[in-house]
Amino acid sequence: MNYESELKVAVEAVRKACGLTISVQSSLVSEETVRKKDDSPVTIADFGAQAVICHELRKSFPDIPIAAEEDSSELRSERGKALAARILEYTAEILPGIDEKGLLSAIDAGNYGGGKDGRFWTLDPIDGTKGFLRGEQYAVALALIEDGRVVLGVLGCPSLPLDLEYPHANRGCILTAVRGGGSSMRPLEHNTPKRIAVSDISDTKNAPFCESVESAHSSHGDSARIADLLGVTAPPIRIDSQCKYAVLARGDASIYLRLPTKKGYVEKIWDHAAGSIIVEEAGGIVTDINGKELDFSPGRTLSGNKGIVGTNGLIHEAVLSAVSEALGPGEEA
Repeated sequence: MNYESELKVAVEAVRKACGLTISVQSSLVSEETVRKKDDSPVTIADFGAQAVICHELRKSFPDIPIAAEEDSSELRSERGKALAARILEYTAEILPGIDEKGLLSAIDAGNYGGGKDGRFWTLDPIDGTKGFLRGEQYAVALALIEDGRVVLGVLGCPSLPLDLEYPHANRGCILTAVRGGGSSMRPLEHNTPKRIAVSDISDTKNAPFCESVESAHSSHGDSARIADLLGVTAPPIRIDSQCKYAVLARGDASIYLRLPTKKGYVEKIWDHAAGSIIVEEAGGIVTDINGKELDFSPGRTLSGNKGIVGTNGLIHEAVLSAVSEALGPGEEA
């Protein structure tokens, strides 16, 4: 199937949402908000980005439902009115003419429960909230799922350098993938995509890790043991959000681990759908820690999987073996 129209709309929707998040971040995030652990800026950006993308998707594909992270119940309460007004202020800069009713309706368009049959979008309007507040890495992640399998992914990474060797130059990019069509990256403000590919490293000693900044998201201790088993000596690349999938897909890193930090935790589909297809179409492999393909069919969670292992493909079996040895038995989903 040709996904040209879906990809075009998805890229423009993500680009618009990235514009909103950049505006919120530049005007609301300050040393004071970070010091006071005030998460209102990221809340405004989160709801606003979801409204923008859901509005654009409904306009072009009214029959394709959306499974997204947020709903408007908080904003419809008496104490949420002021927050809704701030969100509307920023959303209206991107969608002129939208009113509060339209804002709340767009946000609630993301209430689909997912499933194994048919097509639906899945969206994480801001993946990496703490990275957003620190002025570091976060992502706007959108994917199209068809009969339980991801077929299209778009990752907007507003703060990610086009080249990690030059971290302060040319920041902001959009990565895309279509099943069977490869993966590409383009600067945030331009529409000329360039094909990307995973690294060709076949010796685990030379394979850089990529893992979460927050130890609550993935066990750093387990990652260190796995790195030791693989002989890896390079320090890990620690960045927030699905930007980890981005740097794996374009060859900056060769291994991405998201290891369980507590028993019973289940990953959300929107945290991995876009990133996983971008890595796979760039030539890599993404599975859970038991080597199982990620299953997006149960609903809004990856309830059939445990943890995430992404690699350039060449070293996948070696990494899975090290994960199994480090974590021991009892980690079956």
